[in-house]
Amino acid sequence: MGIAIGMAMEGLRPIAEIQFADFIYPAFNQIVGEAAKTRYRSNGDYTCPLVIRTPYGGGIRGALSHSVSIEALFYHVPGLKIVAPSFPADIKGLLNAAIEDPDPVLFLEHKKTYRSVKGEVPTGHYTIPIGKADVKKAGTQLTVVSYGLYVHQALDAAQQLEAEGHSVEVIDLRSIRPMDRTTILESVRKTRKLLIIHEDNKFGGIGAEISAMVVEDAFFDLDAPIRRLCGPDVPAMGYALTLEEEFMIPTSRMAEAMRDLVAF
Repeated sequence: MGIAIGMAMEGLRPIAEIQFADFIYPAFNQIVGEAAKTRYRSNGDYTCPLVIRTPYGGGIRGALSHSVSIEALFYHVPGLKIVAPSFPADIKGLLNAAIEDPDPVLFLEHKKTYRSVKGEVPTGHYTIPIGKADVKKAGTQLTVVSYGLYVHQALDAAQQLEAEGHSVEVIDLRSIRPMDRTTILESVRKTRKLLIIHEDNKFGGIGAEISAMVVEDAFFDLDAPIRRLCGPDVPAMGYALTLEEEFMIPTSRMAEAMRDLVAF
């Protein structure tokens, strides 16, 4: 990571790969203490156009050392952008945007989507703006905000509810920081209910920031308490299949939470 930062400050645009997000901890100081502060500490004289690609997340029997979600650890750091796309076309567009960005970008790729998700990818060069969410499914009765692997499961759950006569809007966050406040708030003001789903631990997670933002800016538009459906607050994901399944959120639980909020 230190080598990549030096290359970036000398005018190159390196892409550093951390094989698994679980191994990123020794590089924390370089990312947070150096890369994220380069523009600020130099009064804009230097930038750090660095992309850090790393696979994260569970569901592949990776146990304690290959299942971690790290987004909340870095989310607190101004100067660092974080993206977590989950569709092939979004991955290409956001990776191009990350490479062209003048500041460091942490590019999270959920391991389970590598082989389980397929989709069309436009040819040629294109970018997707960092900080712009995408409404993957429109709806009127409930807003669901998610990112990474769980977006795909949330869409499946929303389709189940549609078959039952309910209308659920699913937003793929894509960019964790900066976050698309406008898209989230517009949706919540329309549906008046919000469910946040993410794999990372619940306490202090991305969902807490989304919830706080909606309460601060759209509290009187809500018809139900905001609900977070997240990973349990345990130190790590176990290797045993029963422990992994207990940590990961099945589509059936997502559909159940959606039904509860729609009916509230």
